[in-house]
Amino acid sequence: MELELRHLRTVRAIAETGSLTKAAASLGLAQPALSAQLRRIEKALGGALFDRDHTGARPTPLGELVLERARVVLPAVSELQQEAVRFANAHGPMARFRLGGTHGPLLGGLVDRLVAAHPTAPVSTYTSWSEAEIASQLVDGRLDFALIGACGESAPPAGDQLTWQVVGIDPVFVMLPDTHRFAAEPELDLAALADECWADVPGDGCFADCFVSACARAGFSPASVYEADTVSVVHLVQVGRAVGLCRATFPPTPGLVTRPLAGAPLSWRHLLGWHPRSAASAAAAGEVGGHALVAYADAVARSESYAHWLTAHPQFGPAG
Repeated sequence: MELELRHLRTVRAIAETGSLTKAAASLGLAQPALSAQLRRIEKALGGALFDRDHTGARPTPLGELVLERARVVLPAVSELQQEAVRFANAHGPMARFRLGGTHGPLLGGLVDRLVAAHPTAPVSTYTSWSEAEIASQLVDGRLDFALIGACGESAPPAGDQLTWQVVGIDPVFVMLPDTHRFAAEPELDLAALADECWADVPGDGCFADCFVSACARAGFSPASVYEADTVSVVHLVQVGRAVGLCRATFPPTPGLVTRPLAGAPLSWRHLLGWHPRSAASAAAAGEVGGHALVAYADAVARSESYAHWLTAHPQFGPAG
């Protein structure tokens, strides 16, 4: 793993708060995700950066060295970013669209609409399972717009630096093989699936914790949860090894059905983000946001069952 600016920000946050729990809250991460990230950083740097016990986290000598360098590097990069944004602002409307996104149904639709609307403007994409990584690239000026998701009402990453627009809100559905004993049911109680294994794509937000909490409220603890890429999740469901968790806009897939959970215990907000100090992005945000809304509406329309479900649940669906 190569050291990135976001890793230095993580180390700085832990040192400033003196606690992984407080640092996770300040960074908008779940504590297990932050702990895993710190282990990867320490492995890349060759040693422990913090001594941790019940009283908190204190930098080791190696940690002090890294923090000393971070105090120089991070302000310098911030100054460079500000200068680059000012330079970009002085050069008129957007001549290209650099889009980032977590894996989901909207990025392809947004690309399609932007290419059709701006046939001479290059459109590029970057995808990652990490919402924090995508947001970091947006902050650093390496992306113009980002499409990510946020669990429930959780704050989006870098919310104090970026502007986020809600595109739509999906309930989380369950994905079943079409031979499953509940495949014909119009709606499922989460408790009815207590004996199942589960599959989901990874992320660095709070969704994994929220899912475990929803299961606890339903009276059980999930036996196992496989975290894998979307293709592998689909395969695990198709062969009957797991039931999957997915957004309601998950596209129709042979051999699978998606079903709502009673009471919609989990939800997912689709968000479009940009840097407010980039005049070009800010000026184009209305148009790009409109294209994202249409892409979301198209995704809803592809699922007849979800479109029907929305008529009785108006709190979900496209943003007003």
